Amino acid sequence: MHGNVWEWTADCWTPNHASAPADGAPVETSACTARVIKGGAWNSGGWRLRAAHRLPKPVGARENDIGFRVVRAAP
Repeated sequence: MHGNVWEWTADCWTPNHASAPADGAPVETSACTARVIKGGAWNSGGWRLRAAHRLPKPVGARENDIGFRVVRAAP
């Protein structure tokens, strides 16, 4: 799904994954002002089109190349 739109995640922005929970739960902080977007978009360079590429965006940011994917937990 890379290259369609950047995908919002539930993670609060941190510069690396050092503080990420081992169980895959989102990184949450009480003063979260930026969330993580991942994956690149239709207008991104090819080097950004991968899940490991992540950027911070202010919580209220709205742009024509940012979307989201709805998922649900397995029963």
